[in-house]
Amino acid sequence: MATLATPQKIRDLQQALYRRAKKEPTFRFYALYDKVYRKDVLEHAYALAKVNRGAPGPDGKSFEEIEESGAEALLEELHEELTTKRYKPGPVRRVFIPKSNGGERPLGIPNIRDRVVQTAAKLVLEPIFEADFEGDSFGFRPKRDAHQALRAIEEALHQGMELVLDADIEAYFDTIPHDRLMKAIAERVVDGAMLALLKAFLAAPIVDERDGGPPRRNRQGTPQGGVISPLLANVYLHLVDRNFKRQTEKGALRGRLIRYADDLVVMTSQPPEKARCWLENILGRLGLKLHPDKTRQLDALSEDFVFLGHTLRWRSGKLYLDISAKAQLRIREEVRARTRHFGQSLEQTVEALNTYIRGARQYFSRVVRRRLAKLDRFVIERVARWWSRKHSRSGLEWSLIRGGALWSEHGLERLYTRRSPPAFPRPA
Repeated sequence: MATLATPQKIRDLQQALYRRAKKEPTFRFYALYDKVYRKDVLEHAYALAKVNRGAPGPDGKSFEEIEESGAEALLEELHEELTTKRYKPGPVRRVFIPKSNGGERPLGIPNIRDRVVQTAAKLVLEPIFEADFEGDSFGFRPKRDAHQALRAIEEALHQGMELVLDADIEAYFDTIPHDRLMKAIAERVVDGAMLALLKAFLAAPIVDERDGGPPRRNRQGTPQGGVISPLLANVYLHLVDRNFKRQTEKGALRGRLIRYADDLVVMTSQPPEKARCWLENILGRLGLKLHPDKTRQLDALSEDFVFLGHTLRWRSGKLYLDISAKAQLRIREEVRARTRHFGQSLEQTVEALNTYIRGARQYFSRVVRRRLAKLDRFVIERVARWWSRKHSRSGLEWSLIRGGALWSEHGLERLYTRRSPPAFPRPA
């Protein structure tokens, strides 16, 4: 969710819900739905949805179109429909995003009006479930990120947990059983109207842009792209986190389960076969399964492993991070895509690259310097080749490369800066 200051009244509501949930772990909330259609909640939800932008859903309406007639009209309409319980989510447009391995990832795009309602529901529900989530869960949570997950792995390695179960849940977002997910939500929520709203989000019809057929009912999974999907996905996998904690407290398992959404590793000091058997068993009870080809057991003292786009190398008591082969391929593909437009100026091309480089540099800020420097070289050579083709020349435009001209004279940003540390510092 985009960063946008939360109005004080909504913050007060969220803090009250969080404190109640934290104080009473078994309390079930029965008066939540009326918070979703509060006008200030809907207004803030719209502002968040607008900041996040995104393509139109199946109805084709963009933010620009909505605001031509006034966003207030949409918010009043949603308020009235939710108040009278006449609101029904529209269909979700399914698109496919290419993956680096040649496959595709399905992405669901709801209508903007439905994104607003999902955001409003998330504003109300998130603090309740945040009170329950475990400390080693990092994905799609407020004030948590991938860097913290990587630091947790480094801490576990320093604690002697050098045996690793590198797990991959097969098609997680597409296979979550709706009935079991709703049962997990109902551990905390007994408000019938709120449960009905969440069930309606899950069952929203899918419009597949490829087959051109009529909308079909979604019978399982929570579509990636829906605002509330990451929260619901975390609620379901929290059952795994919670069970692992119970097993370690009993002494049946040892180690830490570190999770970012559906990416997880078990760090342990004992052979990981036991953890794998346990994980396969509990996932089976949840209607999920491990990917047989992507799940492996390893010794971090002698083998590298990949987590969140990083290759982790543990040698001589120090963790080194590199960019994984797949992530490198994605970076190169993105740079190529931004240097294919021969109708734009050098300044426009540089700005398009800078937008991407700033995000990649922040995400891969702890990667070994030689990798970042090598990718920087790829970027400048790609721009130099783009310039030559733009002017019907062959080879590279060396005037853009010599002396780092693209960096010093044309403002191209680098992935590598002297501030980038080679690895995580050892925890105090």
